[in-house]
Amino acid sequence: MIRNARRAAALCAGLLIALLLNAARVQIIEAASLDADPANRRSVIARYGEPRGDILVDGRPVTGSRDSGQQLRYERTYTEGPLYAPVTGFSSQTYGTSLVESAEDAMLSGTDPLLAPFPFWNELSRGRPDGGDVVTTLDAATQRAAYEGLGGKRGAAAALEPSTGRILALVSSPSYDPGALSGTGRAVRREWARLNALPTRPMLNRAIRQTYPPGSAFKIVTAAAALDTGVVRDPDAPAGTPDPYVLPGTRTTLPDAVDGCGNASLAYAVQWSCNTVMADLGVRVGLPGMREAARRFGFNDGSLRIPSAVAPSNFDARMSADQLALSSIGQFNTTATPLQMAMVAAAVAGGGELKTPYLVDRVISGGGIRTVAQAHQRSYRQAMSPSTAQQLQRLMVAAVEEGTGANAAIEGATVGGKTGTAQHGLGNSGTPYAWFISWAQRHGSVQPEVAVAVVVEDAEAVRGRVTGGAGAAPIARAVMEAALRE
Repeated sequence: MIRNARRAAALCAGLLIALLLNAARVQIIEAASLDADPANRRSVIARYGEPRGDILVDGRPVTGSRDSGQQLRYERTYTEGPLYAPVTGFSSQTYGTSLVESAEDAMLSGTDPLLAPFPFWNELSRGRPDGGDVVTTLDAATQRAAYEGLGGKRGAAAALEPSTGRILALVSSPSYDPGALSGTGRAVRREWARLNALPTRPMLNRAIRQTYPPGSAFKIVTAAAALDTGVVRDPDAPAGTPDPYVLPGTRTTLPDAVDGCGNASLAYAVQWSCNTVMADLGVRVGLPGMREAARRFGFNDGSLRIPSAVAPSNFDARMSADQLALSSIGQFNTTATPLQMAMVAAAVAGGGELKTPYLVDRVISGGGIRTVAQAHQRSYRQAMSPSTAQQLQRLMVAAVEEGTGANAAIEGATVGGKTGTAQHGLGNSGTPYAWFISWAQRHGSVQPEVAVAVVVEDAEAVRGRVTGGAGAAPIARAVMEAALRE
C-alpha cells in the first residue's frame, strides 16, 4: 500500500514538473512568437487598453485619446489635425501608424524600456508603463503661417533654425484629418479609400517624401561650388559666359528670362537668376565638383531621419556636359525635397555649417516629471567655407532688396532669398513649380534665426508667368515673419 502511494506521489510530482516546464516553455521560450502571432488578439487589445502618450507643440498637446468603450478601448484624437498631420501622421487601429506616430511609437505606446523605472519588474509582471509624451521642435505660429500661406494649394513648406537644426514648421498641402482614420469599421475604411483615391494625394507628405526639380533655387548650390573650387574668385567680376550660350555638345541655346546676362557676374546671375551664367559655371566646376558640392548640402543621402525618413534628394553621378549644365540650374534629373532646400538656405545662413535637422526635442514621462530621451544638436556637414557663405549671404540679400525676391522683404529684418521656377511634365508642358528659399535675421540679432523653403505646385498664374517671386516668396515671407516674432 505504501509502495503504491509512493508511486502515485512520484507520478504526481513528475506531472507537476512537466506542467511547470511546459508553462516555462510557453511563457519564456515561446512568448515572443506567440505575442507576434496574428491570431493572438491579446497584444492588440493591450496596445489600445491604455491612453497613448501625446505629441506636444509649444508645450500643448495636439493629440489625445478617446475611450471608445469597445474592445480596442482607446482611439487617437487630433487637435487641428490637418494643421499638424504632416508632422504627427496617423495612429490607426486599422492601418497602423505613420510619421512621428510611427517613429516614436514605442515611446508613445509605453513599450519602450526607457519608460520603465524598474524594467526587470515590468518584464516579469508583463506590465506596461504609461506612454511618454513627445515634445516637438515646432513653433505653432510658424507652422500656422505656412499652412495658411499655402491655403490648400498643392505644395509644401519647411522652416529651420539654422544655428541648431530645429524644425520650426513642416507643412504639406492639401492636408487631411488623421482622426478620421483612428478607429475601426466601415467609416474608417471608406475614408481611407477616399483619401487614397484623391488626385491631390493629401496623405503624401510633400515636405519630406516628395522630390521636385528645384529649378533656379538650386543655383545657390552651384554658386557655392564655383566659389569654393575657385572657378569664381570675384563674384562681382564678369563670369565670361557667352551670349547666346549653347549647351555643350548640342545646338540648343539656353534662354534667360531677363536681360543683361551675357558675360554677367555671379552676383548679377544670383540677383536676377541668369540661367546661362549658372549653367556655364556648373560645367566649368565639372561633374565631380558639382556632385561633391551637392553631397555636402545633403543630396543623395538616403539615411536622413528627423526622426521620420526623408526621401533622398538627387544629383546624378553620370551626366553629359549638356545634362550637367541643366542640372546646375536645377533641371534635368536634379530633384529635392522642400526640407532639403530649406537645408540649403540654412547652410548659407549658418556660415557654411549645416546642422542636422530634427523634429523631436525630447520625450517626457510622468506628466513631464522625467526626461526619458533628449535630442542633441549635431553638425551635419560643412556645406561650404565660411567665406563662401558670407559672400552668398550678400548675394541673396541683394536678390531680395534689388532683384527677383522683392516680395520676401521684411521691415526690420535682413532677408536673403533665391527664387526658382522649375519646369516639369512631358516636354515641360506642365505648370511650372514656384520655389523660394530664404533666411531672415532681425536687425540687432547676432545671427539668422530662420531658414525657409516653399514650393507651390499649382501657382495661380498664367503658365508663362509663374515665378517663385510671385507664387512662393509671399508665403516664405509670412513664415519668416511668424518665426521672427517669437
